[in-house]
Amino acid sequence: MNTPSELADTSCGFIALVGAPNAGKSTLLNALVGTKVSIVTHKAQTTRSQVRGVLTLDQAQLVFIDTPGIFAPKRRLDRAMVDSAWTGAGDADLVALIVDAERGLTPDIESLLEGLENIRQPRVLILNKIDAVKPESLLALSQTLNERLRFEATFMLSALKGYGVEDFIAWCIKHIPPGPWHFPEDHLTDLTMAITAAEITREKLFLRVHEEIPYNATVETESFKIQKDGSYKIDQVIYVTRDSHKKIVLGAGGQVIKAIGAEARKELMAMYEVPVHLFLFVKVREKWADDPERYREMGLDYPHGKG
Repeated sequence: MNTPSELADTSCGFIALVGAPNAGKSTLLNALVGTKVSIVTHKAQTTRSQVRGVLTLDQAQLVFIDTPGIFAPKRRLDRAMVDSAWTGAGDADLVALIVDAERGLTPDIESLLEGLENIRQPRVLILNKIDAVKPESLLALSQTLNERLRFEATFMLSALKGYGVEDFIAWCIKHIPPGPWHFPEDHLTDLTMAITAAEITREKLFLRVHEEIPYNATVETESFKIQKDGSYKIDQVIYVTRDSHKKIVLGAGGQVIKAIGAEARKELMAMYEVPVHLFLFVKVREKWADDPERYREMGLDYPHGKG
């Protein structure tokens, strides 16, 4: 018996979501897939590597690629993230530019428009966060952007509230190429459980100490074991660059890291639907952002040259 992905009338397409930091790409990805597959914080450049969310409807499979925000890179990690974003755009079947309608045409968007001129794939424009902007301002922004670059279609939506998301999905289904599916029907993301767990903890870390800890902190899952009783035992390390940052993450009497662990464990248990035993450790690694192994753990290519 043939599965749907083996039939001739299936279609499958990769749609890259590109934009400036905090344009709402991760929120949109989660809204498109219908569940949380990409972490969301108010801290810029939260997404560090490509995250794929998979939506399978009838005979069509849409693979949305949440790319890191594109901005002017200053450090080695910045360069790796921007390179990853442009690679995701170049490899996709369709490219969607996500613009924060509230911010409008910023220098970051100007740079993105220049970069997208070199992308051969069909491009669409998405004005996000429309619930915070007057209609006349949206129309003016849409006209300006469409005059600057040719887009196949323009969508106005609110990823957070779900307005307009289904219209974008319907358009994508009509414009992806025919072909077999790349993922099983029940897959929602290409992330492993270990990476997903690390991302959830990193989200809780940023939400809890975003003012005190700079962007260069990361989380890695060192061990992910399924116990005999079906529960998960997860050991993770939070890497920071200074001893003073370690003290902040731990908190007085370990209260901060306990709160981070409790919040992450609660979400992981809801996600996996099994008991989760989460153990967090904090280590200082001053130059982790110059360690090629850390980049491999994050799914990034290590950029050589100066950081």
